[in-house]
Amino acid sequence: MKPHTFRTDHIRVGYEERTILHDVDLAIPSNKINVIIGANACGKSTLLKTMAKLIKPEAGDITLDGKAISKISPKELARVLGILPQSPVVPEGITVADLVGRGRYPHQKFLKGWSKQDYEAVAEAMEIMNITALADQNIDELSGGQRQRVWIAMALTQETDILFLDEPTTFLDITYQVEILDMLTDLNRKHGTTIVMVLHDINLAARYADHIFALRDGELLAEGAPSEIITSSLVEDVFGLRCSVIPDPVSQTPLIVPKGRYHVKEEERTLAHT
Repeated sequence: MKPHTFRTDHIRVGYEERTILHDVDLAIPSNKINVIIGANACGKSTLLKTMAKLIKPEAGDITLDGKAISKISPKELARVLGILPQSPVVPEGITVADLVGRGRYPHQKFLKGWSKQDYEAVAEAMEIMNITALADQNIDELSGGQRQRVWIAMALTQETDILFLDEPTTFLDITYQVEILDMLTDLNRKHGTTIVMVLHDINLAARYADHIFALRDGELLAEGAPSEIITSSLVEDVFGLRCSVIPDPVSQTPLIVPKGRYHVKEEERTLAHT
């Protein structure tokens, strides 16, 4: 995949009189897996939607290869950047293959039928997400994990260099969460796709991300490789959670072990007697 320069410069976003993002200034590392973390309502999804041109910032600039995305047409942008929102609406009565095929819209010309490249893109995306056998099934008949793979396959058929995903593992059990993140990692490693996603689970973020952006109250608090920035003090600053950080026994990435209220009291009691 082609490397791109994607950055925000001091963007501010708000709803009515409330400011959600405060002068967020960042650059997305190209061809990497990037994860946005933070507590609920800190502005993670708002940041992703703003970068995807779904929300207009009150101030600041967002540029793709040096060009303001406000000056890029939706269809042109969709050839470079694909997005999977948090709760996509499923069209009634549609099959898996039909939904995945809708991702080819940015590449199709007016009054032109499907090309060989269109069919090949759909077939490859379905193979990557392991849903080829589900092609003729109705979306309504699928499990949550299967349905999420279908949505990601639709995004893949756009054949974009950059892919945004807003909480792709939410409401899935741990098996499907790991499966989805493994598939996205394969996509990144094999094709060089730049991935930017919002994740709730900080341990999964630390295991799968090459680069993490940590938000707190609409501000970028820290960024960098998980091994460099994930510390007990950062977790407490971002999530208000006291914890220990140890090496993950499988991946050797940072692993957050929460200290519950009872254990914190026991720790303080022990320290008081030493």
